[in-house]
Amino acid sequence: MTTTRSRESAVKFLERSPLFAQLGDSARHALAAQALPRSFSPGEPICRLGDPGLSMMAVVVGVVRISLPTVRGKELILADLPAGELFGEIAMLDGKPRSANATALTACDLLVLERRNAIPFLEANPAVCLRLMEILCARIRRSDERMADIAFFDLPTRLAKILLIQPAKARSPARLSLSQTELAEMAGGTRENVNRCLRNWERQGIVKLKGGWTTILKPEILRRLVASLE
Repeated sequence: MTTTRSRESAVKFLERSPLFAQLGDSARHALAAQALPRSFSPGEPICRLGDPGLSMMAVVVGVVRISLPTVRGKELILADLPAGELFGEIAMLDGKPRSANATALTACDLLVLERRNAIPFLEANPAVCLRLMEILCARIRRSDERMADIAFFDLPTRLAKILLIQPAKARSPARLSLSQTELAEMAGGTRENVNRCLRNWERQGIVKLKGGWTTILKPEILRRLVASLE
């Protein structure tokens, strides 16, 4: 991709971005000129916990997984960010090391905005700065909810919530392609316990497990399970 095409792609992305859409054309073009395109292959690390936080990144194409390593050598999946999402903004803002791992879940194209350019831009565009604060607050609320779920809810309830909020591959019934290991990492449990829970639900006709897919046959039962403990 040439520099001109990269800049045009960056401008189009900024036009669609909830964070930058309110900018004028000149501000968007100025920001696009500072953003660096990067591409990553599936499974390739983008940044690691403790790395220097010198930039924030926007997902243009693909899905980026945000996770934390656990004491047992596994990972706790915090989020899977699709195109249009931002990450790395916390370390970029305070200049401290990265607070989580970021990995390309699929082939990814990113826009990287370095701290030395981002901070002056935010200072000159207070509306964007306020919008970024709103995004950060929303993520903190989700993180607090996630920690509360792990602390107070049992695994079946946590797993039910995760299944209900995941984007499905088909409208009805919902089909999810997440592996049981991934579900365990999202729910803060072990693969063995997740498998036991899913198999129990399969016997009850709530889900169907086949070919790596989890098909939700009776989402209303999962909803009742979650609602009964909230």
